Amino acid sequence: MIIYKRQLMQPGTILILNGTSSSGKTTLIRMLQGALDQPFLEFGLDKLIWMLPKRYFSPPLWDEVLGKADQAGEYGHKLVHGMHRAIRSLAENGLNILADHVLIEPDWVIDCANQLCHLPAYLIGIHCELQILEQREANRKDRTLGQARRQFHKVHSHGIYDFTIDSSESTPEENIAQILAFLKSSPPPKALKQLGLKSQLYPG
Repeated sequence: MIIYKRQLMQPGTILILNGTSSSGKTTLIRMLQGALDQPFLEFGLDKLIWMLPKRYFSPPLWDEVLGKADQAGEYGHKLVHGMHRAIRSLAENGLNILADHVLIEPDWVIDCANQLCHLPAYLIGIHCELQILEQREANRKDRTLGQARRQFHKVHSHGIYDFTIDSSESTPEENIAQILAFLKSSPPPKALKQLGLKSQLYPG
């Protein structure tokens, strides 16, 4: 009986917000949690990173994770691949997900697409001007300076999204209104399907 119910279970909706450090993703995710009618779980790479032993937050062990900010170490790749599979499992069990991502590695884009393209998963790009990113980074005092600059030219290089916003041009409230209007129009998710197909056509 349980297996039968699982087969008929409606998968949850996935919203992946991709952008550099300090682009405003966390703020948007928490505002979306309050604005969306259905419950959405907040998830992302930071959630997994904070599960690591504290010794991994300092060199040389941090280099195994995300020590260079724009290039992952071996353990960082494992975390991201595990995150994609965790998101898939949660969604397949009917849970909605709001995920914070930083797609700095081409392999992450491909793996994300392959794992989630069969689900109602939307890829949303969070753009922001570099000067504003660096000012936010300096003001926050909880980020290593230079992260945003290192990630800036990589994080959107795959070039395909279901929807994009620019957090340097609009307030968080305006950005939330744009995202909600987009979701209300009920478009079918396309970006991850296109990225998955693209990776099959051009595997190199």
